[in-house]
Amino acid sequence: MIELILLQRVEKLGQMGDVVKVKPGYARNYLLPKGKAVRATKENLARFAEQRAQLEAQNLKRREEAERIAERVAGLSVTLIRQAGESGSLYGSVTARDIAEACTQAGLSITRQQVLLAAPIKSIGLTTVRVELHPEVVIPITVNVARSLEEAERQARGEEVAPEEEPSLEAELMAELGAATRL
Repeated sequence: MIELILLQRVEKLGQMGDVVKVKPGYARNYLLPKGKAVRATKENLARFAEQRAQLEAQNLKRREEAERIAERVAGLSVTLIRQAGESGSLYGSVTARDIAEACTQAGLSITRQQVLLAAPIKSIGLTTVRVELHPEVVIPITVNVARSLEEAERQARGEEVAPEEEPSLEAELMAELGAATRL
């Protein structure tokens, strides 16, 4: 285990200034290269204590800016048109990159790393996705995945979009059988 000082809030780990113990791989591959933490040496502890007020002020300023943006784009909904099968499953999938590009076109400049998507979206419909504007400010965005703009509008209104059903083979046979017996 390696001791680190967190330079910003890290979800499920701690707040800025916390001294945490993490596995070496997590520290080496994620926290240290991304600038989210520094090693907890005597020098770094002393430097952090001196700069704590300045770092907290910068963090507060960035958080307030993120909160203003969150208020401005509250309730943001983006529509993505994709090809899908009859059952509503997509031929591809909607990824964090697709959502980030749609949000940027809608006026919210974000990167794909800010889109917190557990798994790619693989079917049509409305999905709520979390977007991290700041480690302490996360907003929900509605992603409307549809086959056409008309279908997207129906989904947005709350209508159930039923898959286009083809008559089953059994129904066709019964219809033919009924027609043959009437002759």
